[in-house]
Amino acid sequence: MQLLDGKATARSIKEEIAEDVKKMKADGVREPHLVAVLVGHDGGSESYVAYKIKDCEEVGFKSSLIRYEDDVTEEELLKCVNDLNNDDTVDGFIVQLPLPKHISEEKITLAIDPKKDVDGFHPQNVGQMAMGLPAFVSATPQGIMELIKRYKIETSGKHVVVLGRSNIVGRPMSILLSLKGEPGNATVTVCHSRTQNLKEICQQADILIAALGSPGFVKADMVKQGAVVIDVGTTRVPSDKTRSGFKLTGDVVFDEVSPKCSFITPVPGGVGPMTRASLLINTLQAAKTRM
Repeated sequence: MQLLDGKATARSIKEEIAEDVKKMKADGVREPHLVAVLVGHDGGSESYVAYKIKDCEEVGFKSSLIRYEDDVTEEELLKCVNDLNNDDTVDGFIVQLPLPKHISEEKITLAIDPKKDVDGFHPQNVGQMAMGLPAFVSATPQGIMELIKRYKIETSGKHVVVLGRSNIVGRPMSILLSLKGEPGNATVTVCHSRTQNLKEICQQADILIAALGSPGFVKADMVKQGAVVIDVGTTRVPSDKTRSGFKLTGDVVFDEVSPKCSFITPVPGGVGPMTRASLLINTLQAAKTRM
C-alpha cells in the first residue's frame, strides 16, 4: 500500500507555480490576481478562504478579499460579480459557497465571466470540460486527476466506480476519467443513493472514488484487493483525542481498507491540499490567457 500524499504533491505544484510567477515578473508582467468574495461568517468558509489567501502569498500571487455580511442583497452581490468581471486587474475570482438562503447560488454562478471562473462552476466551463475542450475544471476533480497523473496510476481500460453524483465532484470526475487522454479512457460507473447492489459494484472497482460526505461509509468488504481508493470525504466528527473536540473523517474506514489497497489517500492530507492547489493552477492559467 502506498499513500497518495496530497500535501507533498500540492507543495511541488506550488513550487512550480512560484517559478512561473518569478518568470512572469522578470518579463515585466504583473503577478496573477485572485479575488475571493466571502458572505457572512461561516467557520468552514472563513478557514477555507484564509487558506486560499495564504496559498496565494506562498506562490507570489496577489490576493484580495471582499467581505459582505449575511444580509447582503442578491442585487448587491450581482453588482460585485459584474464589477469583478470588468476589472482588468483581476484574473480570476471565486464567490465562496454556501451563500445565505435568500441569494440564488445559480444566479451568482451564471453571472461570473467564464474566463474568470477559476472555481470551474460556470455551465460554459462544465460543458467544455465534458466535450474535452479547454476549460477551467472544478478544483477537487482537477486535483484528483493531477494526483493520479503524478503517481502514474494507470486508468486506461480500468473500471472506475464513483460514489456520489454531485456537480462539484462526482459528475465531473466521471466525465474526466471517461474522456480520451491520460489520465482517462476508463470505464466509469456512477453510484448514488438509488443504486442497487452497491457493495457488489464497489467490489469490481479498480479505482474507487468516494465522494459522499458520509463518514466511514466504505468498509473493507466493499474493496477488492489491489484497488486504488481516493477518499474525497471530509466531515467534522466529535473526537475526544483532539484539542478542538473534532476531527476530519473521510468516507473510507482507512485502517480497515488501506491494507487491501495499492494506493489510497489519507484524510486529512490527501484530496484537500490538491483542491487548494488546483485553484492556483486555474488562476495561473487565467493570467496566462490574459497575457
